[in-house]
Amino acid sequence: MNRFAFIVHPIEIKDFARRYPITRYLPSRLVERLMRLKKPATVGEISGIRSAHDGSEVSGVFIGCPLTTRVMADEPAERTLPTIIESARVGQAEGAGIVGLGAMTSVVGDAGLTVSRNVSIAVTTGNTYTVATALQGARRAAELMGVTMSEATVAVLGATGSIGKVCAQILGDEVARVVLVVRDLARGLALADQLQPHAKATIEVSRDLDDVLPTADILVCVSAAVDALVQPRHLKRGAVICDVARPRDVSVAVAKQRDDVLVIEGGVVKPPGDKVDLGLNFGFPPGLMYACMAETSVLALAGRFENFSLGRDLERAKVDEIAALAALHGYELAGFRSFERALSMDDIAGIRQRAAGQAPPAAPDRPSSPL
Repeated sequence: MNRFAFIVHPIEIKDFARRYPITRYLPSRLVERLMRLKKPATVGEISGIRSAHDGSEVSGVFIGCPLTTRVMADEPAERTLPTIIESARVGQAEGAGIVGLGAMTSVVGDAGLTVSRNVSIAVTTGNTYTVATALQGARRAAELMGVTMSEATVAVLGATGSIGKVCAQILGDEVARVVLVVRDLARGLALADQLQPHAKATIEVSRDLDDVLPTADILVCVSAAVDALVQPRHLKRGAVICDVARPRDVSVAVAKQRDDVLVIEGGVVKPPGDKVDLGLNFGFPPGLMYACMAETSVLALAGRFENFSLGRDLERAKVDEIAALAALHGYELAGFRSFERALSMDDIAGIRQRAAGQAPPAAPDRPSSPL
């Protein structure tokens, strides 16, 4: 049976408290320093993924990397990459033929290239299938909200990252206007110059969320920010927001205050198999996983033990390739979820009606924070 590994890490400092309750009472910086003393280790087993194509199965293992999002965002890569490499080597020792880099471990340094040079197994960030599923979800959500893609304005938050670039490239063929929302204006302008000659859409660049986001019919959030960037004031009535970022780019305040916009979690996938068990709780119903995890398992199912989604420039052709390979083996989008809550078609219809001013505000049981 083919085997894969996937590296996870605490998104926020409070995540340590799930395993070490005493850390709730300690200063955050002290907890981060103490956790740096821990070695990467196996934290969960993945079982039950069975191909709908040929019945083959894979097993997997989660490797816990003890670095928080803030540590990896703030410290130089030279300090954090050795721990990520060590985490990948744990997966290698567990018999995996490929290891996936989860959340911020896929961003540090050169987005997996250095990690791949320091292990003897294949490495992927999983970002290519994340792009495929995010765009599938955004298109479907736009249809349900009555947004016409060919006339839409799309804002890509974090557009110069590996996911953002290829999302902007693909959407540039489908919509009227794409705004690259960036921190580094020079990099954003360079990307716009690269994309515009091949795009149907008008490509623009901005650093001003307050100016740009209220014009967006569709917002794709893929930044590597530590804190939430998108606030209730930023959003156009009836907008579709696909939040792929972890930590989230969209503030939980949006769930409280804006019942006239559709926020969906990008990249949540149902893998094939009747008894899929991830062995860890990611806030999903049993059997669901992030697309980056799914990509790693798809490649293992297919026996494709090769580096796949690495570096800052993802290949558009590979987006179609991994989507087709995943569909062949029976992976599919897991419906729509918003702030870790499943959305029904009735929920979405209500959002659309409120956006049009045709329905009263949502009932007070709308979630105010993630579970």
